Amino acid sequence: MSYSFHLFRFEDGEVAPMDRERFRQVAGPYAVGGWPDDGEGAVDLRAEDGGEADVYFSAAPGDLGSVAFTHLQFGAMVDVLARLAEALGATIVPQDGRALIFHEDARRHLPPQIRQEARVVAPTGPAVSVGLEED
Repeated sequence: MSYSFHLFRFEDGEVAPMDRERFRQVAGPYAVGGWPDDGEGAVDLRAEDGGEADVYFSAAPGDLGSVAFTHLQFGAMVDVLARLAEALGATIVPQDGRALIFHEDARRHLPPQIRQEARVVAPTGPAVSVGLEED
């Protein structure tokens, strides 16, 4: 699947940095072929069921700006996506469709253009899968 999903953390309607080290702690065990030396770029992830995703990320000193999942295979890789989003306090933003948040109180931090339509789902792979497929 070549559909893309982005993880962003929002504060007061603006993109806010995420914890780069936390990202590495959660995603690291799934990295195929190691982690980029400079701490940014791209990494291939593989979940327990063999599902994969290409993950691209941008980093600033000590922080993570954005994360993009492409070629994500549904199954256990969606669990990884959900765990990462929850650990980073991030919103899942599909390339089209509604943004997914895990708590209603996160809605107030979203940019106005996605705030009203955002969907609240449980921070689990199955709930995220259903939330993404409903559009």
